[in-house]
Amino acid sequence: MNAFRDYLEYVWNQLAGIGIVDILDIAIVSLLLFWVIKFVRGRRAGKLLIGVGILFLLLMLSSLFDMRALNYILNSVFSVGLIAIVIVFQPELRSALEKVGGVGDNFKGLIDNDEMRLAISEICVAAEEFSKSKTGALIVFERNTRLGDVIRTGTTVDAVTSSLLLGNIFYNKAPMHDGAVIIRKGRVHAAGCYLPLSANNNIVKELGTRHRAAIGMSENSDALVLVVSEETGGISVAIDGNIKRNLTKKTLESILAVNLLGEEKKNIKDVVKGKIFKRSGNGKDEQN
Repeated sequence: MNAFRDYLEYVWNQLAGIGIVDILDIAIVSLLLFWVIKFVRGRRAGKLLIGVGILFLLLMLSSLFDMRALNYILNSVFSVGLIAIVIVFQPELRSALEKVGGVGDNFKGLIDNDEMRLAISEICVAAEEFSKSKTGALIVFERNTRLGDVIRTGTTVDAVTSSLLLGNIFYNKAPMHDGAVIIRKGRVHAAGCYLPLSANNNIVKELGTRHRAAIGMSENSDALVLVVSEETGGISVAIDGNIKRNLTKKTLESILAVNLLGEEKKNIKDVVKGKIFKRSGNGKDEQN
């Protein structure tokens, strides 16, 4: 009984010594761990981190049970582990650092922008027409992360966004119809651009190259990507490595308004930011 009382007294003394700085420290570390787990979940980095964790566990066990050969090998591996991690996780680290660098600009893309609002309206009209005619289309909305590397793969346009212009670009005999259109600040900034394909092996097999490119672009940046399928005419939106398929014009307009202008359409009950793009953890799309 005395031992238990001593233990409770020890715990109380430890808790009593916690100050505001300690609480802030714990909160920051918790948020950092949460952000890291959220970022790697559903990406290749998640499986790689599990592998690193298993090796670290083996290192601890080899030290505990005095397994000298295994301990020597694992110590040698971890001695150059930082360099190896930087090399192996290069795409994920780049994407993470870009997003961290854009934290201070989180609300710049949510400005009340008449040109962006007009662009959304025109793009939704174009998407509906593309869906009816089964015209393939790939449209990228640049947000905080600059897409200069992607823009350089295409042709600079810098024109006011209109459904007619998009129709000309994605006409199946037009020279730039296979590439992506980049929308910057509500304007058609470039066309015929090539996007990085997603390496996620868990994406449903029925999705083609356009959809994989859309998911890949959303994995490597904070861009929002609109896709219209050439085979089915289905309208999809990719964001943060997830894809929402089979959208109507009305739902598409609401998603774009929420994510690009920060506006919630009160008459669209099923469109709520944070519910549309729930992480599935496996890169699969969410069906309507």
